[in-house]
Amino acid sequence: MLVTSLAGCQTMSDVTGSLASKSETEPAGDSRRAVEVYGERYRANAKDPEAALAYGQALRANGQRAQATAVLEQATLANPGNKALLAAYGRSLVDNGNFQQAFDVLSKAHSPDNPDWRILSVQGTTLDQLGKHEEARRYYESALKIAPGEPSVLSNLGLSYMLSRDLPRAEEVLRQAYANPKADSRVRQNLGLVVGLQGRFAEAVDIVKADLPPEAAAANVAYLKEMLKGKDGPRGGRGQIPVAQLNRGD
Repeated sequence: MLVTSLAGCQTMSDVTGSLASKSETEPAGDSRRAVEVYGERYRANAKDPEAALAYGQALRANGQRAQATAVLEQATLANPGNKALLAAYGRSLVDNGNFQQAFDVLSKAHSPDNPDWRILSVQGTTLDQLGKHEEARRYYESALKIAPGEPSVLSNLGLSYMLSRDLPRAEEVLRQAYANPKADSRVRQNLGLVVGLQGRFAEAVDIVKADLPPEAAAANVAYLKEMLKGKDGPRGGRGQIPVAQLNRGD
């Protein structure tokens, strides 16, 4: 929900469309079971890249992010050059807020002659978190050349404009993402956030209420109103505008 995202400025949440694995979308009970199953396989042979990858993803899905990073770091050391492991390790570093290190690791997870749009998009989010918004947008644009109209990338691009306080442009891009049939609830929440930040609260409620109970949608918008009370729009230093649902690349 937006309130959850808004309450912690510059958090990053999962959006469909990047480096996805089944384990990350499983119910909590299944996630715990996956940790047990893949943990046994990993402990039987910690140098097996597939076992380490599955275990790391299961840990992430279960919220054990620091442990996932440790497992995936060791796996990349044991299997240098394994791009799937590098991608997963970079993704786990994003989870833990190590954005520069994540960017550097993800740069090794694909190559200029064979770029992966999902990784490009995640690299863009790391740059946005580092305040390098113009550079981040070049990564999103490169991703969109490979995957035109991909809503998860467009959502990230829109939030990048939001971070630099270009709300009309952010809304324009997020509406492109919103119009795509593949857009999920988090894309709609991002659009609702940007619309709400511009003071159009009733419209923001209409956008987000498709995914939330009426009380929750109203609470989200009430939070926005409180945040912007007495202001014409978002102002102040970096970090005062929250990132609702940046696509870290599942």
